[in-house]
Amino acid sequence: MTKKYLYSFLLFIVIGFAYAQNNPAQQQPNEAKYSSQSIDGLSIYPNPAMVNGKIYIESTKNDAKYIELYNVVGKKIFSTTINSKELLLPNSVNAGIYIIKIKEGTASSTRKIVIK
Repeated sequence: MTKKYLYSFLLFIVIGFAYAQNNPAQQQPNEAKYSSQSIDGLSIYPNPAMVNGKIYIESTKNDAKYIELYNVVGKKIFSTTINSKELLLPNSVNAGIYIIKIKEGTASSTRKIVIK
């Protein structure tokens, strides 16, 4: 029974975080330039990924991507810039549900990712 409530709570947090990220009224003025365009052809795999594993991030463009990883309560776990499609997860990332935010040029996208 407690497990069911925990999963419901985590789902509520993830949905709330995703809504806050996409709500224009909540955005700061310097983030407005990223709100108008999502990343074309964005693909993130594998999902779920393995702890200390690799995540592949592809898009139509092969530009550098700025990556931010947040836990379900909105705390930033790490951020980095990648110039290839391969992201190596650092040791600080444990198993769980995360929100990954990717910026490529003036475009930005947010996705949920599970780490096992």
